[in-house]
Amino acid sequence: MAETLKKGSRVTGAAREKLATELKKKYDSGASIRALAEETGRSYGFVHRMLSESGVSLRGRGGATRGKAKAAAASGS
Repeated sequence: MAETLKKGSRVTGAAREKLATELKKKYDSGASIRALAEETGRSYGFVHRMLSESGVSLRGRGGATRGKAKAAAASGS
């Protein structure tokens, strides 16, 4: 991230929208919430909330999800 926000400082307005956009882009590219939290110096809960607010569909636990064909083969259906 280009600018580092002071830990615990309130993020509002344009700065919040910019941060949400950056987090969304990185999350969609495969970064985990924990990795984003560590990178930004914010808590897991803060990053999770920012992603939810920006309309991201969150992945299930365990990283990127498998495609339908692989999932069907894995379950034996």
